[in-house]
Amino acid sequence: MDLNLHDKIIVITGGTQGIGEAITTRVAEEGGIPVCVGLDDAHGPALVYNLQKRGLTAHFIPADLTEQDACMAVISKIEKAFGVIYGLVNNFGINDGVGLEQGSPEAFKNSVHRNLVHVYEMAHFALPSLKKTRGSIVNISSKTAVTGQGGTSGYTAAKGGILSLTREWAVELLKYSIRVNAVVPAEVWTPLYERWIQQFPNPQSALDEITQKIPLENRMTTATEIADTVLFLLSDRASHTTGQWHFVDGGYTHLDRRLS
Repeated sequence: MDLNLHDKIIVITGGTQGIGEAITTRVAEEGGIPVCVGLDDAHGPALVYNLQKRGLTAHFIPADLTEQDACMAVISKIEKAFGVIYGLVNNFGINDGVGLEQGSPEAFKNSVHRNLVHVYEMAHFALPSLKKTRGSIVNISSKTAVTGQGGTSGYTAAKGGILSLTREWAVELLKYSIRVNAVVPAEVWTPLYERWIQQFPNPQSALDEITQKIPLENRMTTATEIADTVLFLLSDRASHTTGQWHFVDGGYTHLDRRLS
């Protein structure tokens, strides 16, 4: 299926590792022009280099998106260098473990700012481009926004806010034919998740306990499976889909309540 993403500029925040890396890769494979945004480390240049070796187009812009000026500068730089933006994927976020009991009001505010405010800022600054292209916004939330996790108040508040903004923006931007949707992952196998599992005394046992609770095939979701849903929502193949929360989780968030 041709998703009609050829030569379209897609901005992916946190686009150099894990789910973001998979989204960047799939956009490039579909002929789009992904611009991944993240901290200035080795991952961004390496990802772009590897994609270019395959004859694909991709770009990396280093930025600390917790700063408003950085968000504004990123969008300006992309528009000047590559043209109008067709799609924005708000993927950047950190599950930083700022809880109610083990935390503080200041840490909570910092966590919400780190995980939510840039989502608004990137969309705000990209909006003039998106109006011209009648483009699409895809926000990456988390199942913790609807199930809770315990010990991560800031992160879940932000991810819940992302779901709320998805519905709010879908309404506000109807008049521009800009579609806004969210993807809600649960247990996704990424290098970061693997490092977390390795902290357990028996990593394989811990992983087995988790996967047994995932109804469909008792396995983790892959980052590419998340990316493929994101690409569909970015594309005009999803031309009449807006304001929706798409759970890509093997039924984990809802079906496990029925099957347990």
